[in-house]
Amino acid sequence: MRRRTFLIGTGAVILAAPLAVDAQQAGTYRIGFLHPSSSSSAVDSTYAKVFEQELNALGYINGKNLTIEYRWADGDTGRLLSSAADLVQRQVAVIVAPNNPAIVAAKLATSTIPIVMAIAVDPIGQGFVASFARPGANITGLTWSQGPEVAGKNLELLKDVVPHLSRVGGLVDGTLQGIAAYTRAATEAAEKLRLSLRLAEFRTTADLEGAFRAIVSQGAHGVYVFGSPLTNRYRREIVALAAKHRLPDVYVFREGPEAGGLMSYGVGISDLYRRAASYVDRILKGARPADLPIEQPTKLELVINLKTAKALGLTTITPAAGGSGDRVTCSAWGRERAGTACP
Repeated sequence: MRRRTFLIGTGAVILAAPLAVDAQQAGTYRIGFLHPSSSSSAVDSTYAKVFEQELNALGYINGKNLTIEYRWADGDTGRLLSSAADLVQRQVAVIVAPNNPAIVAAKLATSTIPIVMAIAVDPIGQGFVASFARPGANITGLTWSQGPEVAGKNLELLKDVVPHLSRVGGLVDGTLQGIAAYTRAATEAAEKLRLSLRLAEFRTTADLEGAFRAIVSQGAHGVYVFGSPLTNRYRREIVALAAKHRLPDVYVFREGPEAGGLMSYGVGISDLYRRAASYVDRILKGARPADLPIEQPTKLELVINLKTAKALGLTTITPAAGGSGDRVTCSAWGRERAGTACP
């Protein structure tokens, strides 16, 4: 497969700085947390709190032996780039850049300060790292999925719970670089499952209505919401539109069914932010990013919103052992299919 690298913006300058870990006093550190979203975003601010809480558990207390410089771009690419440059000028020891837009901005800003990813999409194909085993430069961390094949599993699970399913709409964040590997995998999986998959792209919340109209006009019996920072951020709007058109919806993050969507299959994003804190810990203790292998999730979970299933008339879905209330969760490890103990 031909791989390619991408850059945000033009005229960006790569700022070099000495390894800031060595420049700071022993036992006290300053790190940066760079995010394209807003601190007012409930889901993203929650992830940031999870990350900080895990640092606390590792012995790093913000305001005591650690200073976290939070930078939120409020969806502004220019601000994201300038925020990354500002963190470099402040000589932070590590920049935590959770997702692809933040990773790109941090990569443009520095080739020396360690960068820790949390939910990277296609990090090799996007040129962030050389390989999972040996990243090779100043970037390391975690990917958000085990690979593009997770897209096929989501379609398979949707077909399992929607007996008449033959046509599916795929809602795709058109701003996310690296998503093409997942749309290709989903298309290939759909052919094997004898499903017709038509993709509908959106870039802002204003595009969502039109994307759903396109999906409905194609006669879709369900919708697969491809994972991205935007689909997670706008999950409530997406869930509302799926409900309006009575479309069973499947997500890659549990926040989808928690917001009222039908189901999800994927990794718990909070877990990835916790693991990102462990990377920061190791780097602050002297580890080189180039030598820290990229981690892929090993625990995947299937979450079903039983209340939504009932509203959609999917009466064959019933709580599994251990389920309670309106939601049932099943987990699987490694590459095994999730939900084998679920109906």
